[in-house]
Amino acid sequence: MDAPKISLKGVRKSFGPKTVLAGIDVDVGSGQSLVVIGGSGSGKSVLLKCILGLLRPEAGSIRIDGEETVGINGTERARVMKKFGMLFQGGALFDSLRVWQNVAFGPIQADGVPPAKAKEIALTKLGAVGLPPEVGELYPAELSGGMQKRVSLARAIAREPEIIFFDEPTTGLDPIMADVINELIVKCVRELGATAISITHDMASARKIGDRIAMIYEGKLIWQGSTAEVDRSDNAHVDQFIHGRAEGPIKMQVKKL
Repeated sequence: MDAPKISLKGVRKSFGPKTVLAGIDVDVGSGQSLVVIGGSGSGKSVLLKCILGLLRPEAGSIRIDGEETVGINGTERARVMKKFGMLFQGGALFDSLRVWQNVAFGPIQADGVPPAKAKEIALTKLGAVGLPPEVGELYPAELSGGMQKRVSLARAIAREPEIIFFDEPTTGLDPIMADVINELIVKCVRELGATAISITHDMASARKIGDRIAMIYEGKLIWQGSTAEVDRSDNAHVDQFIHGRAEGPIKMQVKKL
């Protein structure tokens, strides 16, 4: 069996007395798409930030292509980051830049690609997500939410990353546009041959874009398996979450008036 593209062993992260990740073990194979599900505050975003190197865990190992990345800095961190693309939850587009400049930001700033060449790359990537060249001249504020999400996806794939992270990719979209974005994610990841990690609480999205699903609860991965297996997990927490039931072992903290 090939070595995993991403391998986490015993990853722990706390903020003061609150333990957010309580020993995470997970492997993601090359070209595989893993979706991490879980409720708000379960640790999904912190897990993503640890893999990205934005947060440093107190314990554990995070290996990318077999290389330990916990604790690396400077040029070593920059070299690893070149493998990454990211679709942020809110899009995180720069309001003051035209659409093509947003998509070309990575190639220009990180790779030193000349602006004219970077614009060509940007327009190609916009085409890959179904947007015509003239959209490149607009500003983000002139776009609908769905178009902004497409632009964010184009930016995520602009440097042809080996690993792409998707943070709640369908948040704020209507069901039809959410499905369009899910289809585009699957298409773009497949065409790049990229490895993907997504975090979401949208089960329609999870089923569409994931080869495997892992559920995080109280800082631990309590279940992981193929997408096809999630409906017969025999795990009460997973069953409650995927069906959106109020009753079950997961208790929501509701403040009494």
